[in-house]
Amino acid sequence: MDRGQNTGGLMSSAGLIRYFDSEDSNAILINPKTVIATGVMLGVVVQLLTFVS
Repeated sequence: MDRGQNTGGLMSSAGLIRYFDSEDSNAILINPKTVIATGVMLGVVVQLLTFVS
């Protein structure tokens, strides 16, 4: 291959790594425990509705 030719490889993912590592000051921050608790509560509600009907 020619030395000046870009083969893709690692360079193509460098922008994604930089994008996901950056933090936006306007982003909504949610505690991971809140997400888990909400999922568990939603599961309990679905189970209760299934049991009742």
